[in-house]
Amino acid sequence: MNVTAKRPILIVLLTLNAIVLLGQLWPEGAPPFARVVNIVFLLGSLGYFLLEMKRKDQ
Repeated sequence: MNVTAKRPILIVLLTLNAIVLLGQLWPEGAPPFARVVNIVFLLGSLGYFLLEMKRKDQ
């Protein structure tokens, strides 16, 4: 996967990361869907990193 194709995935992960970080720094202001965002971010990051590791090995 080239850099251009990775950019949208990285933008989504960075956006989710910012929401997760804001929820940690300011828990009172966390939206009701914060738990779902945390889980989606963790699973998305895990999948992305596993795919990148697999590609690097080939």
